[in-house]
Amino acid sequence: MKETFTKGMARNIYYGGSLFFLLLFFALSFDTVSELPDRDNRQAINESVTLGKKVWEVNNCIGCHTLLGEGAYFAPELGNVVKRYGSKAAVKAFIMSRPKDGVPGRRSMPQFNLSEEELQGVADFLEYVGGVNTENWPPNIQG
Repeated sequence: MKETFTKGMARNIYYGGSLFFLLLFFALSFDTVSELPDRDNRQAINESVTLGKKVWEVNNCIGCHTLLGEGAYFAPELGNVVKRYGSKAAVKAFIMSRPKDGVPGRRSMPQFNLSEEELQGVADFLEYVGGVNTENWPPNIQG
């Protein structure tokens, strides 16, 4: 007995497959939307965090550093820098300790001459980012 592939069979496969993948898309979208509130950082975004984000963008920190895996790979990941250094004060001290012209003979982080308010904002922003649930990314503390 020889069966032939008819237009009706092709149409049923097309509509059945389309329906299956549409339902799969909606199911995965629903799962993602229901998981997002649990992954969000519960810390409030205040003016200091907002200022830190602006300083981050104006000085193009993402041009050298990664943040939560996004950005350039020249310098270390900063999503967990507050955890690595132990405190926001240590992060601020590191930023302020940079030499004015960088380290001679190598490319290093320059001195941005940030005000105390801007330094606090950057530290608050990095602490906020460190509180985002990234499902253990980066895989090690060094980024």
